[in-house]
Amino acid sequence: MAEKKILTDEDDALLAELGIDIGARKIARHTAREERIIAGFEEIQKFVEEKGRLPQHGEEKDIFERLYAVRLDQIRKQEECTNLLKGMDHQNLLDGSYQPATDIPDDMDDDELLAQLGVDENEENAITNLKHVKSRAEKKAAEEIANRTRCEDFETFKPLFEAVKKDIDTGFRNTIRFRKDAGFTKTTLKIGQFIIVGGQIAYIAEIGETFKAPNGDDDARLRVIYANGTESNILLRSLIRSMYKDETSRFITEANAGPLFSGENSADDLYSGTIYVLRSLSDHPLVKENRNIVHKIGVTGGDVKIRLANAKNDPTFLMADVEIIATYKLANISRTKLEKIIHKFFGAAKLDIEMKDRFGKPVKAQEWFLVPLFVIDEMVEKIKDGTVSDYYYDPTSVLLKMY
Repeated sequence: MAEKKILTDEDDALLAELGIDIGARKIARHTAREERIIAGFEEIQKFVEEKGRLPQHGEEKDIFERLYAVRLDQIRKQEECTNLLKGMDHQNLLDGSYQPATDIPDDMDDDELLAQLGVDENEENAITNLKHVKSRAEKKAAEEIANRTRCEDFETFKPLFEAVKKDIDTGFRNTIRFRKDAGFTKTTLKIGQFIIVGGQIAYIAEIGETFKAPNGDDDARLRVIYANGTESNILLRSLIRSMYKDETSRFITEANAGPLFSGENSADDLYSGTIYVLRSLSDHPLVKENRNIVHKIGVTGGDVKIRLANAKNDPTFLMADVEIIATYKLANISRTKLEKIIHKFFGAAKLDIEMKDRFGKPVKAQEWFLVPLFVIDEMVEKIKDGTVSDYYYDPTSVLLKMY
């Protein structure tokens, strides 16, 4: 097999003199090792952008900052790395010439301030004419947009976005909050998944070859299509990190063609009830400390809200108000039998807690479990596709595992 050659800067100059358009040349694919190096450098760049300084060594520094500092030292020492990264080193991190943003004293007068901002003090109306000076927020927004390109085949994806929006409006799909309680490294995304990030619906169209990120986690390049007709080739871990920091980010559930266990709605479907997931607002120390993963999972044949009307006086609900986190409709299934299956499935994560009722009598609260919402949602999916008996819940790894 012939060795694949990558054109150098000298080759580019020669081709330009010959009148050949080098802009149309496709970028060479990176190896898994090169992707890992690039991903590691991008994390350093992000740190510098956010902190306005280079990462530093020292026991008093955050563990990630120390990791970035060591990584940058190693990158600078290796010619292979510097050659790979120099084209993306807009901050001059590789040659050590990076200059942090100059701090501006609080007592600086207008003329000095304008000079720091690069505005000519003699320009007419200089004090108010700052149209060429961009705020940090504007710069970040511009950088975010710059990382996206126009999706040339958006017409292929447009019907998918329209269908998803319609499904959400009609209740065939739900949106659930980003599972921060699962931890950053336990979050996964898959091809064909819809999410909401930065206030926009996004679609995971492609996932490239998996490689090891500098921290040892699996990573990959994605092709993400956005509802506004743009796309990006963001890294998997970078997208998850963006969702983690975005308080409004959400997952969009798979389309639900009908109630649980029904392939489609029909006149013969018999409504059985609802699985409900609740979060307690109790001030009990154990509940307060683990509020995001302490959930009550039950099944009712009536209205869930009516079932909860007297929660703060009921030891079953920990003598406190609760909020509904998720519900799943049932059809053609025994509520009692299903509830036993669910409670047995999460038996290893059952919360052992005792409350006193209104008369001071101690009562063991039932149906409360230390389980993140995303695990409950995944368990319901396994029930729907009939494979739940092939799995068990492992509280240590916070994952569903096959027997």
